[in-house]
Parts: sequence; structure tokens; C-alpha cells
Amino acid sequence: MQPVGAHHVPAGPLAVRWLGYELLEPPRAGSATPADVELENAGSATWRTAIELGYHWLDDRGNPLVHGGLWAPLPSLPPGARTTQRVELRAPLGPARYTLAFDLVDAGRTWFADVGNAPLRIEVDVAPRIRRRALAVVFTPGPDELVAVSHEALAGQEEPLVPRGEEEALAHFAPGCVPATPDWSRRVLDAHAEGYAVVAGAIEGRGLDDYRPGTGRAPNFPHPLACPSLIPGSEPSWGWSEVEGLPALAHPVREPWLYDGRIVLRAPPRPGRRRA
Repeated sequence: MQPVGAHHVPAGPLAVRWLGYELLEPPRAGSATPADVELENAGSATWRTAIELGYHWLDDRGNPLVHGGLWAPLPSLPPGARTTQRVELRAPLGPARYTLAFDLVDAGRTWFADVGNAPLRIEVDVAPRIRRRALAVVFTPGPDELVAVSHEALAGQEEPLVPRGEEEALAHFAPGCVPATPDWSRRVLDAHAEGYAVVAGAIEGRGLDDYRPGTGRAPNFPHPLACPSLIPGSEPSWGWSEVEGLPALAHPVREPWLYDGRIVLRAPPRPGRRRA
């Protein structure tokens, strides 16, 4: 536990004295990591269960990038009592150096900083989400000759792929899918390093107008993510479906995801259909 030095503590019913903190894992962009914070009720009123520990992520100018991150409820605490609370931190997207500011919130409305308390500010280096630029591909069932076509195209990618079992991220293809450009793997890995647990893009072929190339990032993309790449294990359960014979993933509930129309795959014709 890292001790906290002397800081301003206001007089009044809502006051906190920060005592120590510990980041239990190095924060990685977009991912959740646990932290412990030790604090004291330095005010004149008992904290009921409406008091919660939260946090903000600030840029180098003090502007909030994430305001009011995941909250953790504190136990009832009389004046002068101390507690250590664990909170789950969701790091911002983009590896960089940030200021992490812990604060307390009363009844989901009033931050203690708004009534004169000093937040607990810590300078934190947030690392890329993936430790290695290691991307592998897995295929849904289908003809071996189409899988060979995909492997041949993947061999020409800017970022070489790794064998299954050595990956940090795993892309899901239908047999015969090929990247439309040699920078497909680089764009996917860049997005994962930025913090996205799931990365998907546009699909050429099969008449999928909703997935046509030409757009950039679409934060409100409403459709399932076709042929996605994902960080295994980052979501407790994945909602898989199918879009025109292609593996498709529902938007994850807890993890950041990205649809980028510049990440383009070319799908093979559907079996039994004549090639145009």
C-alpha cells in the first residue's frame, strides 16, 4: 500500500482523508484492473451506504477523459473510522500517461470534490492492452481448399500472424475469407493495443450493404460484428450468431468494441451461387 501525504481536509459533515492506495495490476488500455484504497471518514457525519468510491481519468491538462468510472459502495462508517475499499478500474482507451483521480460520491449525485475535498490524484502509465502483437485466425467449418485460400492471402499481411495457441488476439473467419488489403492485420492489432476487446470491420461480397467499406469508425454501429477479432476471455460469455454464413458477435456487454469500415475482409461467394 502506497501511503498518501498530507492534503487538505475540509471541516463539515462530508470530508475524507486519503491514507493509501495500491494498484494490484499494471493498468492496460481499455481493460479492468483492481485497486485498493484506504481512507478515513474525516467529517462529522456517519457515512451511510449511499457513499461510494469512484474515480476519473484526466489528461495532461487535467481535463476528464473518463468522468465517474465504476463505483464501489463503502460500508457504513462513523466519524474517525477507517476502511480499505477495492474498486475495479477501467483504464481509458489509448496507452499513455494519465492522472487517476479517486473521489467519493454521495447518493450518486454529489462528488466530495464539489464540497471542498481534495481528490486522490495519482500519475499512472497505462500500457497497451495486448502485451505482444500476436494475432491468429480460426475458421468455422468448411472446405479445406477454401481455408487454404485464406491462409495464402494471410501470408502476405504486413503483420505476420502467429500459430494458434500463441495469440494475444484471435480473429474468426469463414473459409475463403481474405483480407482486402495487406494492412488488415496491422489495423486489427493497432485497435487491440488501443484497448478494444473486439475489433471488426467491413465485408466485401455477399450483398451486405450494412457492412460495405468506405466508412471509418462507427461508435454506434447497430449490427453484429462480422468476422471479428477478439481478446479471448475478456468477456464472461460471448453472444455468437451468423450473418450470411459468416461468424458474427453481438456487441460485448462490458468490454469496449470497435467497428471500423477501413478494416476490410472479402467474403467468398455463398455455396451454390454463381460468381458475378
